[in-house]
Amino acid sequence: MSPPPDAVPDPAFADAPPPVPQGQHPGPTPAHGTAPVPHAPVPSATAGPHAPAPPPSASSVSPPRGPVPDPAFADAPPPVPRAGGEQHPAAAAPAYDTAPRAAAPATTAVPATPPSDPSPVTVPDPWAGPAAPAPGVEPAVDPWGRYDPWAATAQHHDPADRAPGRRRRPAAKVLVGGALLIALVSGGIGGAVGAHLERNGGMGTVELPQAGPEAAERDRDSVAGIAARALPSVVTLHVSGSEAAGTGTGFVLDDRGHILTNNHVVEPAGSGGEITVTFNSGDTAEAEVVGRDSGYDLAVVKVKGVTGLTPMPLGNSENVRVGDPVVAIGAPFDLAGTVTSGIISAKERPITAGGEEGDASDVSYVDALQTDAPINPGNSGGPLLDARGRAIGINSAIRSADSGSAESDGGQAGSIGLGFAIPINQGKRVAEELINTGRATHPVIGITLDMNYTGDGARVSAKDGDGGPAVTTGGPGTKAGIKPGDVITAVDGQRVHSGEELIVKTRAHRPGDRLELTLERDGKETKVSLVLGSSGGD
Repeated sequence: MSPPPDAVPDPAFADAPPPVPQGQHPGPTPAHGTAPVPHAPVPSATAGPHAPAPPPSASSVSPPRGPVPDPAFADAPPPVPRAGGEQHPAAAAPAYDTAPRAAAPATTAVPATPPSDPSPVTVPDPWAGPAAPAPGVEPAVDPWGRYDPWAATAQHHDPADRAPGRRRRPAAKVLVGGALLIALVSGGIGGAVGAHLERNGGMGTVELPQAGPEAAERDRDSVAGIAARALPSVVTLHVSGSEAAGTGTGFVLDDRGHILTNNHVVEPAGSGGEITVTFNSGDTAEAEVVGRDSGYDLAVVKVKGVTGLTPMPLGNSENVRVGDPVVAIGAPFDLAGTVTSGIISAKERPITAGGEEGDASDVSYVDALQTDAPINPGNSGGPLLDARGRAIGINSAIRSADSGSAESDGGQAGSIGLGFAIPINQGKRVAEELINTGRATHPVIGITLDMNYTGDGARVSAKDGDGGPAVTTGGPGTKAGIKPGDVITAVDGQRVHSGEELIVKTRAHRPGDRLELTLERDGKETKVSLVLGSSGGD
């Protein structure tokens, strides 16, 4: 029987063996001359797959005796029916399949052609669906799990081996793991390449943008312009003596080789030490002390055998105002040519520095300029410059955070933004005296002060002391009418609060200058005028 024209086999199964009908199981071939075992009635082809089957006979229910299936042939393909209704000889009597079938599928009866076998031969219809089982008979189970590709619904009778996805799970895990590994590697490579491209802008040679060459000149009033003009006049001093050594700064006063610096810078050299001067060009020269004064903390040295020096221009400290910009140059911690900048924070700051000697002979009294330009150890003696590059002060002291007092910056304390410079007007006068005479003069009132007085103002000693009379006979104070025990509260209208402040205010003037003092005596206030005298310096 030919298959219906609309049920064409799938070409994908062209090489697969033809299916064995689900409802037919061939039994063993009977011996020659014996009556064949009658087959179960076969429903008509037109009855349909859902027609009720006749009751099964005993021969159809009980399986014939036969050999036990060989497990070695469990995976062998099922028998293949031949075209034209003939059965393959191997399908007539298989030795490995004896399981009975409870019901026969819908088949088409074909007249038997061999004259020797009058029994009708039924040929299964490969296009028919599975037959319904007879009433009361459970469907037979194919132990070999044969698969019918032509059936309407593929049936798998071995759940352990045929369950979807069970045998493919290890392969799926391998595939997923491989995909994740590839993704991670690709992501890492892509990230590295992306980062490289982002940093370098491409895979080629990196060339960063840069400004072109510019003129080296700067505005004269800028910090760079001021420093460029001043540095050739600034020197670094290395001082060594039998007991101490140190580094400081100075600046050139004239073309004869005179250099102004602090007294505490050259003090370690004493009378037999050495002083080496290093210029901004790197050249060095030996120097000797011309004169020094501990009361003003100023000194002048002179270099030997040097020509072509550039003197530092001097300004006028009387013209300085609070807030003016300033530039400091020095060698802090022996770092020569260091430039810092700031402003004038205050004027006429009465400070004292030194005092290492027991008799206070080394104490310096300065009516100082205060600046926030950083000044550190090694800046001592360097210039404090105005906006035009002129020296208006000599850097001398700093306020130390650890000691809480003003001191020369020869120690190791660092800058906290409180630096002090000797006004250049005072420095000029003292330098001239040191160069011309080797000594500096101090203006004096001719009185002895009580330094233990704790009240407001400077009190004249009530009695004569070891230092002499309370008021010097014939001195400026005696002529002005000052008496022992008087308290001086102001100088030229500026309030003074201690004996140190009175000394500072006095030394800010020259000998011969006139001062107006405000006194308190017996609870009454009075004013006197005097001309300052002179005393020889150290």
